[in-house]
Amino acid sequence: MTLTTRALTVAVRDRARALGFDRVAVGPAAPAAHGAAFERWLDAGYAGEMAYMERTRHQRLDPSRLLPGARSVIAVAMLYAPAERAAATQGKIARYAGGRDYHDVIRPRLNTLARFIEDAAGGETRSRAAVDTSAVLERDLAAAAGLGWIGKNTNLIDPDLGSYFFIGIVLTTAELEADAAQADRCGTCRACLDACPTQAFVGPFTLDARRCISYLTIEHRGSIAAELRPGIGDWLFGCDVCQEVCPWNRKAPSAREPALSPDEPLTAATLLGLDEDAFRARFRGSALSRAKRSGLRRNAAIVLGNLGDGSTRADLLSAADDADPAVADAATWALEKLQP
Repeated sequence: MTLTTRALTVAVRDRARALGFDRVAVGPAAPAAHGAAFERWLDAGYAGEMAYMERTRHQRLDPSRLLPGARSVIAVAMLYAPAERAAATQGKIARYAGGRDYHDVIRPRLNTLARFIEDAAGGETRSRAAVDTSAVLERDLAAAAGLGWIGKNTNLIDPDLGSYFFIGIVLTTAELEADAAQADRCGTCRACLDACPTQAFVGPFTLDARRCISYLTIEHRGSIAAELRPGIGDWLFGCDVCQEVCPWNRKAPSAREPALSPDEPLTAATLLGLDEDAFRARFRGSALSRAKRSGLRRNAAIVLGNLGDGSTRADLLSAADDADPAVADAATWALEKLQP
């Protein structure tokens, strides 16, 4: 038994909401509208050390390369901002990373939605789930489906949800009724561009990842350029600045998913002293593991230097002799910042 296109679309939306997603949009599985801009971005070197972006360049331009015969895209949003955010006493992490790794929360539900579509559509229908680890431009596909518009800070923005949400994608060979794309409502606002502590925006809609605090504290390996360290401020992992200043986030709703509730935060000094066993125990199942122990300890040393807290001198002195050159370099720099 198969459902009509309209009935199938309604059923898919209902199932997605039942799975805990906060918003659902449907669009065409067409080549990325900003594919040419993406290629120019790669060619300019703005991806930094994220070599996987280059390796999968051509696959990302057309979703049918990930799922041959794809006709429709189901784009879903899951809010992640906590209802209450504990005051940061010694370092902050981005809102999205406070609880369980979002991949582990979202991917199983997307797979469930994909199987639901196959069963409901019947026949030879095939579907495939994708989060940000798959070779698709999920933000582009979500924008084309009407989940939001791409803001000047390069985040997807919805007028009701703001931008504090994860994006999930299901590609399917089933034909579904598409929604209309949302119009860009950033207007003349440039709050995000002006607020970036490291001036990572080349211009509206263009981010040089090599200067972005999120990239530097998560994706970048080894030492961070000294001229960028002051701009990192007290960010231990990721950054929310360009979203915090966005007017569309002033009334952004909080996350409903318990698994995304933030864990008890650790101070920078505690992070700096973590051994490998403690790191694995503390961050198993957490997005923070992406930065690896070396990255988190390097970040912690930079944050301590920026905070100028003399009580952490002993911790930094110990780290300055660390076998990890990136940690030792950051700790030495931080100690110099503590000099009267």
